[in-house]
Amino acid sequence: MVEKEKSRNFALQFKNLFKMAVTRLKRKDRRNKSIATNKINAIKFLTTTPEIKLIDIESIKAEFAAKAAK
Repeated sequence: MVEKEKSRNFALQFKNLFKMAVTRLKRKDRRNKSIATNKINAIKFLTTTPEIKLIDIESIKAEFAAKAAK
């Protein structure tokens, strides 16, 4: 009878061991995915180039000169 009780306790502990391991792996998987997406987003941000606009520098200088004259 004692042997049967020991095997039952071992089976329950073994079952609980796998439950905990699965939840840890899910949490670790989520963390790994978030780290990977953060790296990808950082690379995308660092490699983006601003849109090049044609700016008329002379008209801007004229605006400043007009403001200074007032």
